[in-house]
Amino acid sequence: MKKIILLGLIVLSVFGVNGQTKNQIKFTAKIANRNSDTLVIRGANDFKQVIPIDKKGIFAATFEAPKGFYQFSDGHEVSSLYLKPDSEINLTMDAKQFDETIVYKGKGVDESNFLALYSLSNEKFQNEAFSKDEKEFATLLEAKKKWDNETLASGKYDAEFQTALKNAFAQFHQYAGEAYASNVKTNKLKGKPSPDFDYENYKGGKTKLSDLKGKYVYIDLWATWCGPCRAEIPFLQKIEEKYHGKNIEFVSISIDQAKDHEKWKKFVADKNLGGVQLFADKDWGSDFVTSYGVTGIPRFILIDPKGNVVNPDAERPSSPDLQKQLDSLLN
Repeated sequence: MKKIILLGLIVLSVFGVNGQTKNQIKFTAKIANRNSDTLVIRGANDFKQVIPIDKKGIFAATFEAPKGFYQFSDGHEVSSLYLKPDSEINLTMDAKQFDETIVYKGKGVDESNFLALYSLSNEKFQNEAFSKDEKEFATLLEAKKKWDNETLASGKYDAEFQTALKNAFAQFHQYAGEAYASNVKTNKLKGKPSPDFDYENYKGGKTKLSDLKGKYVYIDLWATWCGPCRAEIPFLQKIEEKYHGKNIEFVSISIDQAKDHEKWKKFVADKNLGGVQLFADKDWGSDFVTSYGVTGIPRFILIDPKGNVVNPDAERPSSPDLQKQLDSLLN
């Protein structure tokens, strides 16, 4: 499903509590309808464990990792897990119903199962709350706060995990309120002239949005550190290929910090990224980004040939609904 804002994913920047002591982890996963033959686990301090599928259709590995929060990706979607000393984790899921089917069994898996449940709760909240009026939204948010805290208190979880979750709850609840207000503001942009930008182009010089008038423009706001952003890249490349020669430009705007400028350039080169690759001038604080009330990435924006906003929060490249919309506009 399309995510209005990035609520379902617990990001490492919120939880960055990974310790220094490495512990042995035994990990296996059986994934129905898998999207990739490799499963990738990422953590703080550039931790990365790539697990290839074996001849029996199982992802299996034994590796060392500090205790803390991690993300795993099957090449399409991303979910969170928690690794503790001497964990023996057996994951099962169906990639066609990613969040809904995640189950962890084995030793040290209670926290990871909570994270899976929490992600579903966030998604349910998003689906129900963000289309409501202000009063109904406030009621649903209060119910969400109560569920989060009571559900965490009812389990026996690692102390560091509980502390991190309580902090994350507070940030999530604040973020949800801000995102709701942003969503209301963003929807008012539909049919109106889009704010402009004038950003560095990877190929040289600078590019303005107004330079692209006369064509539809599909904008991807992303960053090199963003796992879900990277997961969308293969789908975006397929979309670019399918609509090559059509009256549309695909523009990717990195909101990496200035210190990561060279990292961005290397990423674009290494991944052979197509379309128009731009670097925003002030990362999250860039005028174009704040004009759209962006609070989470990836974020996609669709603009018409006259420079008016078609959709300020467009479908992701991985969504079949995007192709349906583009077909209706371009064919």
